[in-house]
Amino acid sequence: MLKSIQARKNKLRAKRKARVRKNIFGTATKPRVSVFKSNRYFYAQAIDDNAQVTLASVDGKKAGLKANKEDVQVLAKNLAQALNAQNIDAVVFDRNGYLYHGVIASFADALREAGIKL
Repeated sequence: MLKSIQARKNKLRAKRKARVRKNIFGTATKPRVSVFKSNRYFYAQAIDDNAQVTLASVDGKKAGLKANKEDVQVLAKNLAQALNAQNIDAVVFDRNGYLYHGVIASFADALREAGIKL
């Protein structure tokens, strides 16, 4: 892909990210779940914005899972188990500028199925 096209895509995603992020804030009882996807891997973390700490995280690269719908559902179950271990049952979902479809929607649906309220 041309560098100018990729730079434009990155700029547009940054604008979407800022627009979404200004309304989302995580606390210790209801953390913000932020996701990142690359072409190969998927990452997610639960963040307490008050204390600026990560409460739980999952890493698709370390788990050997790709960024597809089936593997992302496994990551969501792992994150839900980590959150349940800390007695957290509700989160705020931060899609991080990505459109809510495909892998992102699959991750959110799997979190809901695992008992986490979004």
